[in-house]
Amino acid sequence: QVQLVESGGGLVQAGGSLRLSCAASGLTFSSFAMGWFRQAPGKEREFVAAISWNGASTRSADSVKGRFTISRDNAKNTVYLQMNTLKPEDTAVYYCAADRRLNLRVGAQIAEYEYWGQGTQVAVSS
Repeated sequence: QVQLVESGGGLVQAGGSLRLSCAASGLTFSSFAMGWFRQAPGKEREFVAAISWNGASTRSADSVKGRFTISRDNAKNTVYLQMNTLKPEDTAVYYCAADRRLNLRVGAQIAEYEYWGQGTQVAVSS
């Protein structure tokens, strides 16, 4: 059984930092690209960042470029999202997801990801 469990969310002030973690089990972690998505209340889930199976390639949404960094530790079956200079508009539930496909470029589409975590809440106050 595949499980993706996010942690590290919480309430922070604007300008602050937070690091999210996603621990994976039940899959060969190093064979999957991993992504982070977020969903604010009443809005569509949107792409945040993704990383290839070996961490060699990453991509991120324009809204978080320069502020968020995705990374992974395959020895720990964990993907991270380091979030700096947080803004109130970053407030959302953040989900990690796993893409089993073999692609040259990591995906940014929801449909490309097979497995999803339960999400962790991030709230940024002004």
